Amino acid sequence: MDDSRVLITGGAGFIGSTLANRLAADNDVIAIDDRSLGTPENLDPGVEFLDRSVLEDDWPAEVDVAFHLAALSSRAMLENRPREGTRVNVEGMVNVIERTREHAEAIVVAGTSSMYDDKPPSRETDSVEAATCYEASMLARDRYMEYYNNFYEDVHVASTRFSSVYQGYGGNEAHKGEYANTVSQWAEKMADGRRPVLWGDGTQTRDYVHVSDVVRAMEAVANARLEGAYNVGTGRNFSFNETVALLNDALGTDIEPEYEPVQLRNYNYQQRFDISKLREATGWEPTVPFEEGVERVCRPYAE
Repeated sequence: MDDSRVLITGGAGFIGSTLANRLAADNDVIAIDDRSLGTPENLDPGVEFLDRSVLEDDWPAEVDVAFHLAALSSRAMLENRPREGTRVNVEGMVNVIERTREHAEAIVVAGTSSMYDDKPPSRETDSVEAATCYEASMLARDRYMEYYNNFYEDVHVASTRFSSVYQGYGGNEAHKGEYANTVSQWAEKMADGRRPVLWGDGTQTRDYVHVSDVVRAMEAVANARLEGAYNVGTGRNFSFNETVALLNDALGTDIEPEYEPVQLRNYNYQQRFDISKLREATGWEPTVPFEEGVERVCRPYAE
């Protein structure tokens, strides 16, 4: 993507700021964020930052491409604030599309993988259901995506369903704290000599995808003017026990995890994506194997 005017909502957050910084070298990038989950300190000087909410109407909408990442992005956030979360996640998306669709050639929306069942590999054609308020709001985003693609001929809206995105506190993930990916949280604890807490017996799995691969995928979806839902993962999964072992290797530690009972209803135990749809549509491939990604997460602790 070159010489485009780009809007990124949630642009000071973890994924949003990584995308903004990547695109700013060759594009005019505007990042809007209400600072509830992001910080402008994540952004490079070449990115224009605006302290705005996606529920407002006073931000630039005449853009070539819009990436909509603003959301209350976890189960806990929605269960604690269901009305606010639903407004941001659903009404906010509709507002972004309505304000940009007459100008933008492509609109790419952040989706979720949590509505898939425990029978990997998960495919975009799998039946999905909402077992939590977060999943209900994100599934609604996909339904609105379908509406806009089916009703309007001149708009291209795609949903990118992320698996378990990570980077580490040495990147732009630090501000998320307790909402950061477990890889980053466990690395921080283990580097400090503390034991990570694993729910159940640690055999549950995640398809960990590095944020650098995620933003490449979103750019590829926008460039191809795709419509519909696309999985963004790696096609590999690792158990929590395996993850802790990799962290021990990278940190040079020998820390045993603590195990506690699973504390959530409708907990997702197994995760692995089929990423063939995105690969076939764009040629995109993940480039950071999880073993290398863990090394990157842990490297700052050795410096």
